[in-house]
Order: sequence, then C-alpha cells, then structure tokens
Amino acid sequence: MPPSKTDAIVIKTFDFRETSLIAALYTRDFGKINGILKGIKTTPPKFASTLEPFSFNEIIFYKKRNTSLHLVSQCDLKDNFLAVRSDLTRVTLASMMVELLDALMPLEEVNGEIFDLLFTSLKAMADYPQVDKIATIFKIKLLALSGFKPQFDSCISCNSKVIGQGKFSVELGGLLCSGCYKKDFKARNIFRGTVATILHIEKSELPDNLRLGINPQIKRELDSILSTFIEFHIERKLKSQNVLDSLKLAEVKL
Repeated sequence: MPPSKTDAIVIKTFDFRETSLIAALYTRDFGKINGILKGIKTTPPKFASTLEPFSFNEIIFYKKRNTSLHLVSQCDLKDNFLAVRSDLTRVTLASMMVELLDALMPLEEVNGEIFDLLFTSLKAMADYPQVDKIATIFKIKLLALSGFKPQFDSCISCNSKVIGQGKFSVELGGLLCSGCYKKDFKARNIFRGTVATILHIEKSELPDNLRLGINPQIKRELDSILSTFIEFHIERKLKSQNVLDSLKLAEVKL
C-alpha cells in the first residue's frame, strides 16, 4: 500500500529489541494506531523526533493489511510542549489525558474532534493558569465525543426530566429522578450546578469553557464524579491519577 501522512500525538512507546520502538499514536486521520519505528535507537537522524509522550508529530507510515502494527518510516516533531514539560503538575495532567484517551478509544476509529480536543487542550495547558480545570473539561468532552458520556439531560431509567434533587448512578451511567432512586441505592446526591456545568461544557468549545467560572465546591464534585465514573467503566484507576492524588496530598501537607 502507498504511504500515508498524518498528524499524530504520542500516547506511549515501548522498546522493541535493541534498535526499535513501538509507539501508540493518536492520529488526526486514522484514529489510534500502533506503529513500529525500526532503527530509531541506532540511527536517530533517521527520525526528527524522540517520540516523547504527548508530543505532536507528523508521521509517514505504511498501513499493513493483516496486522494492527504498521511501519512508521518518518516522524518529524512539530511541537514538544516544552512549557507543559517544565512543570510537574502540567506534565502529569497531560499524561493523564493521553492515558484516558488510550483507555477509551479502540484502534483505528477515526475521530477528528477528539484529536483536535487533545491538541487544543495541550496547547492551552502551556500558559493557562488553572491547568486542573483544563483536565476536567477534557474528561467531560472526551467522554461525550467517545460515546461514554453519562446521561445528565434526563433520568437514565425513565428518560423523564429531572426536577428537584437528582442522584447520580455510577453503575447505570446517569441521573436518576426522585421516582427512580430505588433503581440504584448506591446513587449519590449531585448539585444541580454540577449537572448544569457538565451540560454546558459538553456543548461548548474549549475557549468558551475556559472562560466559565466554576464554583470550588462544584469543581470538587465534578472531579470526584468523573474519577469514580471513569474507574468504574474502565475497571481500573489511571496510573497518572495516582500520581495526581499524591501531588494533591503533598500540597495539603505543605
């Protein structure tokens, strides 16, 4: 097959033998792909990138017919997001974003909106002061764009409008109205402001969302609900989330 050229953001890499790397990449035109870069460790000038996680590159690759591992023949660095890498919190949040994307997205399912969301979030993280807010927005929008989003616009059980106090069911994946509380006795109360914030973020572009003021109490509830929901549905805790939790704990102790 003829070679394909596309923009790609590195998710992670693995050593392959002594000379090569295997990279998981999220591309603009082909979705998530796995590629092998032969000889990158012995002849670095062959590739104009070291493929650091969440770096932005232009790649040329040969798509193989009978395997999901494709041959990357060229990889040129376009943006390494140095401002993000210079700060521990920023680099951990960026790592969390690509780790979450990797957990949610199947191989070779094209979604240009998700690529643009990841790229614009990384760009914003370089100079926007509230980097944890970017990560929260990214989680909400990624869940929506990938088809994993919880249902917040109506009751997940009866589809009626939720009036008054609703509860959020992690297991069912959405809000429960007062008439359906019994569907999940483990469902938790949720602020109406939290629901309104999620719905606004889902339908708005990132620049508009960055201008949105989020009450600290709602922000804490958002983070708690999103983390619990993600862990339940991917059946594990993100490694980068463990690091973020440790950083927050250290800040509290200081």
